[in-house]
Amino acid sequence: MNSLHRLAALIVKEFTLILKDPKSRFVIIGPPLIQFFVFGYAAVYDVKHVRYAVLDQDRSALSRELLASLSSAESFERVAQLTSTTQIDRIIDHQKARLVIHVGPHFSRNLMNGEPALVQVIVDGRNSNVALIALGYIGDIVGGFNQALAGRMASGRSAPGLVSVERAWFNANLESQWFIVSGLGGLISMVVVMIITSLSVARERESGTFDQLLVAPFTPAEILIGKSLPGVLFGMLDALLFAAGAVLWFGVPFRGTIAALVASLACFIITIVGVGLLVSSLSRTMQQALLGSFVYIMPSVVLSGFTTPVANMPGWLQAGTLLNPLRHIVVALRRIFLQGADLPTVWPQIWPLLLMACVTLTTAAWLFRHRTQ
Repeated sequence: MNSLHRLAALIVKEFTLILKDPKSRFVIIGPPLIQFFVFGYAAVYDVKHVRYAVLDQDRSALSRELLASLSSAESFERVAQLTSTTQIDRIIDHQKARLVIHVGPHFSRNLMNGEPALVQVIVDGRNSNVALIALGYIGDIVGGFNQALAGRMASGRSAPGLVSVERAWFNANLESQWFIVSGLGGLISMVVVMIITSLSVARERESGTFDQLLVAPFTPAEILIGKSLPGVLFGMLDALLFAAGAVLWFGVPFRGTIAALVASLACFIITIVGVGLLVSSLSRTMQQALLGSFVYIMPSVVLSGFTTPVANMPGWLQAGTLLNPLRHIVVALRRIFLQGADLPTVWPQIWPLLLMACVTLTTAAWLFRHRTQ
């Protein structure tokens, strides 16, 4: 019973320190809220309203039909009508348009004669991501135009030999916002938990109370639990709150089970608590603790597959990402939200988190015991 009283007193002290400190309160509420909306709205791969200019030297009904199908697409926004090829360089160089559609003077005549009709697309390659996606959209529009034209031509003209029918599983409209927001709870909770736990010991060292904690009748396990629970609680609160926000605000479907969501997040947050306590134990000032947290956070995000596919990385780096807790929770969350995964389905992501949690927490407990000796 005395042990429980000591542990309860330590837990209350940790919560009190966090809630009474204005900076700590802001860390819990401010940055997670900002990141939620910034990533949700800004970090999307869909390309919309791409500025383009048109140089139509044919000025026929067929060229106007092709350009009209481009104008009606939500992905593009016409900003200029050019009259000569000399205007192309200037409008691209000054980034007034990201691409120029150039229809040659013999466009309609070649089409009616069954000859190749070339449409030149000049793209600003300084943003390769936008350029590649925009070219893909234009390819779809040109393909639709060719099919419509073939249907109106004489029966002697051969129809396209291959028709591509596309279908996307789990995200039928290929909404990149779903891809980003579904894994956002793991990223935000990691930032919150890392900052809270990494500052826990460093704060007491700066205030001079850490030595008092070491001579108090607390075991290393009690110190570990007392300093872990606030991070676990606030991390779970943020993660579940933004999971609900993903569904209710951004319209991301939730097709999995609550049990899988809670279990995955709990295992991940406990692992991150262990990492944060390791950083805190090795830091002597709050500045060092914050620096150590961000040194861990930045590569963790890059190597998680949150924004860039892990499959595109070198083989040795792909193997290294298996030691990154954020990679496992991002995969688990996307499976739960979009694929409809249950607890057994996400078990391949949960057991590595449990293993890493055992290692990090055990190491943190050893450091506490080492410092008490």
